[in-house]
Parts: sequence; structure tokens; C-alpha cells
Amino acid sequence: MSSKRVQRLDRVVIRFAGDSGDGMQLTGDRFTSETASLGNDLSTLPNFPAEIRAPQGTLPGVSSFQLHFADHEVLTPGDAPDVLVAMNPAALKANLSDLPRGATIIVNTDEFTKRNLAKVGYETSPVEDGSLDSYHLHPVRLTSITVDALADFALTRKEKERAKNMVALGLLSWLYTRPTAGTEQFLKNKFGAKPDILEANLAALRAGFNYGETTEDFAVTYEIAPARMPAGTYRNITGSTALAYGLACAAHRSGLPLFLGAYPITPASDILHTLSRLKRFGVTTLQAEDEIAGIGAALGASFGGALGVTTTSGPGVALKAETIGLAVSLELPLVIVDVQRGGPSTGLPTKTEQADLLQAMFGRNGESPVAIVAPQSPGDSFDAAFEAVRIATTYRTPVFLLSDGYLSNGSEPWRIPEMADLPRNDVTFATERNDVDADGKPVFHPFLRDPETLARPWAVPGTPGLEHRIGGVEKADVTGGISYDPDNHDKMTRLRQAKIDGIAKSIPDLIVDDPLGDADVLILGWGSTYGPIAAATRLVRNAGGHVARAHLRHLNPFPPNLGEVLGGYDRVIVPEMNLGQLALLLRAKYLVDVQSYTQVRGLPFTSIELANVLTQATANLSGATR
Repeated sequence: MSSKRVQRLDRVVIRFAGDSGDGMQLTGDRFTSETASLGNDLSTLPNFPAEIRAPQGTLPGVSSFQLHFADHEVLTPGDAPDVLVAMNPAALKANLSDLPRGATIIVNTDEFTKRNLAKVGYETSPVEDGSLDSYHLHPVRLTSITVDALADFALTRKEKERAKNMVALGLLSWLYTRPTAGTEQFLKNKFGAKPDILEANLAALRAGFNYGETTEDFAVTYEIAPARMPAGTYRNITGSTALAYGLACAAHRSGLPLFLGAYPITPASDILHTLSRLKRFGVTTLQAEDEIAGIGAALGASFGGALGVTTTSGPGVALKAETIGLAVSLELPLVIVDVQRGGPSTGLPTKTEQADLLQAMFGRNGESPVAIVAPQSPGDSFDAAFEAVRIATTYRTPVFLLSDGYLSNGSEPWRIPEMADLPRNDVTFATERNDVDADGKPVFHPFLRDPETLARPWAVPGTPGLEHRIGGVEKADVTGGISYDPDNHDKMTRLRQAKIDGIAKSIPDLIVDDPLGDADVLILGWGSTYGPIAAATRLVRNAGGHVARAHLRHLNPFPPNLGEVLGGYDRVIVPEMNLGQLALLLRAKYLVDVQSYTQVRGLPFTSIELANVLTQATANLSGATR
């Protein structure tokens, strides 16, 4: 038991920052896992450079991991850190501007050498020149503590120094009363075959914890009580893992094998990694030689009676465009997962963005409509994947599932569902001829549509009597023969569009959060803006403001009541991490003058900035009324 004073907090935001080789992502992940095991609600924001190994100690090489945890509902990773752990001068300089005055800074003073200071433009050490006097500064010789703790290990000094992230983790675990048992088991699993490395990491972890207990520099430890959550079994989950599990479970509930054809690309690769470990659940993964081969294999799998899925990011979507158009023409189910990142071209490959919406809507030749679904949080990626599979298989259409880097890499507690509680999605394959010819003989017509969904039959190759033509050339309505007839092309084009439009009949109405029903301002979002929007709305309401909020999961088609909702408010604000793509669609379709609020910084919105936008909008409306 600690002999130091314990202070209770309701929330805290911690950011671990260091060189890309300092293990900050692992440190943050382990701290998050231990925090989740205590029952806190949480949200994370990993942030790392695109370079595999940037020059050591430089600003481009800084990697960080931010965690916001609390005894109540957490909606975002936090606007600003309460605590910064800076492993070197570059980490301090890159993150200092984000800290409010009075925040706690823990710095590894061993790395504040003249050479490292000069790399980032410091003429004097900020630890010593008084420039950090407005913060709670804790200089800690993390590297020295690590080397001293491992003095008896037969390791080189460089090998010993690699464990300094475990010292930092141990210290923060002590400071915020986090357990370390889970991390110790993690290390045993990871380094069980390397006993020297294992014992060194364990010793470093314990050394950091013991340092906090014995040093006079930290007089207080902090406790954050568990959050109240619905009963159930929870785990911490990233958006990529949740999405992969959602696809696998949706395929299982559809009675279909899952086939993933993918080419590795940041930040979508983790979905491939996760699904590749699920072979025993009927999942087949193919790491293809390129993006085009990946989606070609996925579409071929759909033709063969499997659930075809391909995963990528924006640059990969551009390469897959022709095959997506082929899937539209063939009218086969296909799920295209686009984990959006900063663009254009290579852009900011490790940063988040929402700028692929118009690409998903229109980024193909000809009239080639597809359905579009977007998750709102890491855990919600599971449910969004289920919905994408439902639409794809029911309506025989490609479906875009638009995640982004923030959702994919971020994590939160997720209540594990019971398989029996997940919705069934019964898929029926064509097994018999479905029409008769002019002579009354039974025939199979591959484009004889279901009158409700307009979906064509899904006939598995090799089914006797159901042979039919496939390919990208336009097909004749009903019979599926090649057709260059102008009227037939017009009809088929309109049928494909009507099929997508008809999906709206199976989409629930958009739910608006307007507790008193008297708000004049509506803030409407999609995708990962959900958390910042909800947090901003909470701030405004706590200050006495009246605002409504709503969030779109279905972006094509829109929910059936969206036009009515938009027309019910004097001002509609749409925040997006692009230059106003959803706003453009809403103005075009509903003739509503929505107010677009945008940023493309590779980072999510903060709740404070959106709260200010809402406050200003309500004030402007009040002034106009007077």
C-alpha cells in the first residue's frame, strides 16, 4: 500500500510522447489495457509519423499516444493533455503548445543533452531556463533509472536503454493507481522465449513503479473510479479490430464464408492482420500483389457465393475504381472498406481525414451508384460492418464502409455481444430456373429482379441450368444478354439507381437529440466527428444553451426523414474533416443552406472549437431575432 496521499479525480488526459523508436504506442496501449480492466470509460488517439524510422530525436520522428479516461462517459480522446510524458526534447517541443498552463510535464532529463536540444532548435534546456515555470514540471532521469535497474543483466547499454518506456509505464501506473499484472503477463507472452529480455522488461516496469513510491518528487497518487456502464462483458477494442470482427460475425450470421482480398496500406492493414487470424471461423484472406488484384479476387469470391470484402485507403480506392464499377454492373454483393487518411495522393498516410466521401459517391465512370455506410466510433465499427454486409447481400450491390484513421487506430471499451443476439441475415441462392421462354420451357434469367429490393438472383457457378453471362458490357434487362440498345441501357441505369434509392426503405429514420424540442440550431455529423460533436453539445447545454444534434450512419441513400429534419431548424452546421463534401451533397439534394465547418489538419476536431461554433451560431440567431 502506498504511504502517500491519494487524490480522487473524475477524469484525466495523458499523452506519452517520444522518438518513434521509444515504444510510445506500446506504452500507451498497455496503460490503456490496464485502465480498461479497472472499468474506466476511455478513448485513445495514437499519433505517429509516416516514416518507418525518422532521424532520431527530430520533430518529424515524434510519436505520441493520448488517452482520456474517466469515471463517466468519455466521448473523445481529450482536447488537451493534463499530463505529458516527454522522452526527449523533440517530444516536448512538438507537444508543448497543446498543453494548458498548469498541466503536468514529466521529462526524461537524460535525453536533454546539448546535441538533442540543438536538433530541435533549443539554445538552452527548457527544463532549466524557467520557460516551463507555469507547468508542474517533474524532471526524471528515466534512462539512468533504467540502466541502474538492469545493472545485473548481461545486456549492452543500448539494449538496457530500450526498456526506459517500461520505467515510464511503471511510474505512470503508480501515479494513477493502475495495476501492472496485465502488462507483466503481456511481457511474458511476448518475450517468453527470450528470458533475459523478459526479466529486463519486468525489472524496468517494477523499477518505475517503485520510483514513484519512494521519490519525494511525487507526493500524491491519483484514483479515478470506474464508470457506470450497462452490465456485460467488456474489452478494449480498436476500430480496425471491431470492424474485422463485425465482418466475420456478419458473414457467419449470413451463412457465408468470408473472403478478404487486400493489399497492405496504412491505416487499413490491421483489418487484414486481424482477419488473417480467423481462419477457423470460415475466413479466407489473400494478401494480393496490388490493389487491383485484391478487389478482383474479392469480386470473384462474391461471384462464387462468398462474402467478398476488400480493404484499403483513399489511394487504393482510386485503383479499385474500375472493378467497383464492374461490381455495380454485375450487381453482386461486395464490401469495400475505406479507412480514410490525409490526401491527396500519398498525403498524410498516418493521419486522419474524411475526404473520400465524394470519391465513394462518384469516383467511377458512368452512372455507378453504390451504398455508403460510416461508423461513428471504434466500437461502432462492428455494427456498421454488420449493416454494410446486410445491404450488400440483400440488395446485391457494392457497399462502401467509410472508416478513418482516427476510428481505426483509436480504442474504447466495447461490450462483447452474444452471438445469439446478433441479427440473422438469411441469404438465398438461386437453385432453379426462374422463368419460361416463348415456348414455355423453363429458363434462368439472371436479371429477373425481386419486386421489393430490385436485387437480381445470386446464382453460384456450377449450379445446373443456371449458367449466365458475366462481364462489364451492358446486359439486357431480365435475360442478361449483351445489349447495346439505347433504351435498354437507359432502363438498366435507372434500375440500378432505383435499387440504391430503395435501400432507404430499410433504413431507420434519423434520430435527433433535442431534449427540449426548442433548439434553433442543429449540428449534423457523420463518421468520426460523432465524439467531438456530442462532447461539444454537452458543453453548450451545460452552459445553458439549446442545441440539437444528429449523426448520419447512412450516406447513400440518406435516411428517409433527413429532408424533414433539416427543414425543421433555422441553422444546420455540418463539421467535416474535409472542405465540405457532405454539406455539398445536402445542399444539392435538399436545397438547405447548411453551414459548413471544416478542417483538414490530420487531427480530429476538439470539443471546445465545436462548442464555440455552436455558441456563436445560437448568438447570431438570437441577435437576428431581436
